[in-house]
Amino acid sequence: MTRFTDRCPAHPGEILREDVIPATAKPKAEVARMLGISRQHLYDILSERKPVSAEVAVRLGKLFGNAPLFWVRLQGAYDAWNATRNVDVSNIPTLHAAE
Repeated sequence: MTRFTDRCPAHPGEILREDVIPATAKPKAEVARMLGISRQHLYDILSERKPVSAEVAVRLGKLFGNAPLFWVRLQGAYDAWNATRNVDVSNIPTLHAAE
């Protein structure tokens, strides 16, 4: 399978906002309550202003019946893609194993 490295991976908030929460037919405020987080925290994740922390990933995994690692990996892919484009590594050498 070929990965499209020019395209930013989806933020977990986008997946929650566009697919997961609508499939539940529950109001966002109720989802926040069930997760045990504030409505504002959930809204910040949904608007992609906050990342999904490991703690929130555990809560999401329990609520939606999947693994916390699913949410952590989504966040990690999003963060790594953005960091690769924003962090200047031009002065950092690449080490190679001794032969």
